[in-house]
Amino acid sequence: MKIEDIQVKEQLIKALQEMGFTEATPIQEKSIPFILQGKDIFGHSSTGSGKTAAFGLPILDKIERGKGIQALILTPTRELCVQVTDALREFSKYMHFTISGVYGGVAIGPQIDALRRSEVVVGTPGRILDHIERRTINFEKVRFFVLDEADKMFEMGFLEAVEEIMTHIPVQRQTLLFSATLPEGVKHLVKKHLKQPVTVKSDVYVDKSLLKQAYYVVPMPQKFSLLVYLMKQQLEGMSLIFCATRHEVDIVTKNLKAQGVRGMAIHGGLSQSKRLHALDCLKKENITVLVATDVAARGLDIKNVQHIYNYDVPKTSQEYIHRIGRTARAGMSGSAVTLLTERDYDNFNNILRDRTLDIQRTATPQQVPQLQFERNSPGYGGGKRGGRGGFRGGREGSSGGRGFGGQRSSRGSGGQESSRGYGGQGSSRGYGGQGSSRGYGSERGHGGHGGHRDGSQRTGFGHRPRTEGSSHRGGE
Repeated sequence: MKIEDIQVKEQLIKALQEMGFTEATPIQEKSIPFILQGKDIFGHSSTGSGKTAAFGLPILDKIERGKGIQALILTPTRELCVQVTDALREFSKYMHFTISGVYGGVAIGPQIDALRRSEVVVGTPGRILDHIERRTINFEKVRFFVLDEADKMFEMGFLEAVEEIMTHIPVQRQTLLFSATLPEGVKHLVKKHLKQPVTVKSDVYVDKSLLKQAYYVVPMPQKFSLLVYLMKQQLEGMSLIFCATRHEVDIVTKNLKAQGVRGMAIHGGLSQSKRLHALDCLKKENITVLVATDVAARGLDIKNVQHIYNYDVPKTSQEYIHRIGRTARAGMSGSAVTLLTERDYDNFNNILRDRTLDIQRTATPQQVPQLQFERNSPGYGGGKRGGRGGFRGGREGSSGGRGFGGQRSSRGSGGQESSRGYGGQGSSRGYGGQGSSRGYGSERGHGGHGGHRDGSQRTGFGHRPRTEGSSHRGGE
């Protein structure tokens, strides 16, 4: 379908054409007509499929200026919140709507002012609940509710937060839910809250004929050296490196800089300004390498990525597909390289069970020079070992309290400094995120899994000692 054939207002088509869009993606072509008809939608689609326009264009076509908040869009992370907000502003630049991004880590005052005149709100669960509690947001006129990256939302522990928010939205609304996978939490929400939804599926937007997938079996001490060697053989294009924990992201980024590689880190432990600065540098091509956790990078539409490096192996084939789906787009070639050490064998076997994947083992080059890899890094967050709690539980790396633990959690299940559990940093009740008075988890909250006092990891018939920088994860 041509862009001009989409049945939305001329102002939207004009903006899309100026942005360089000519063809609708499959998820847009399938979803937009049903949304315009008023149907609830369950969109099964991945990053890069064009789902922001799929739900954004029909919403912008239907809302009215000056009639209060008519659409609420929830996203799991701050970065995705900013990205969706910016995209909707670009789409609607000739319609003069006020579209507000509402997330933690920044002052709440300017958000309160913007909400008074907004037609569309894009937000993260923790900060939306803060506004509900303060009575600074009014959902009486909401006609559209969108849950973006629903599977990641629930993986991060936001299920109860989402359902709490939905109690404040009019029952007579149109609900649009988009998810890459189908965990039980997503199925529960679809069944409970969507009214006779239309299911729309879109394949991963990757040309596999242009994507080379390879893995190298490498001893742990040589892993970083091989990463740098491979990157220096591929000097053109953007590279995205995935690590399992915040701590590992910081350490890998620091060591890459020591080797003269222009790269920046992005994860939930960084301040909002640093995270946005990294994305801005990437967008302006001031850097060519981004080192990230899965959650921090989830949903971000990063253009022109040619090389994916799995420095830490994902646990499932779905996570693997999500990572590699960021390259080999729009007729461009790409590569996805996985560095496999002994501790990764179980996870990688899970990935290889997906017969749709074609990942070839490649011999490790003999001439790889051994580089110094410095682990003594203060990092930005994570990496502290637990007391009675877990193996870097909390959010990708904070220490454990009593279990599922975050730092100084008094009851467990918490992120940092939670007084009751499930909490994020500074949460007074639980479920909370940064600076949240009630909680319900935010971009820096919900705990990971509890581990063992000696930091070891259960593996069937006993313990396997943890190595530094293990690929075990908490939530983001």
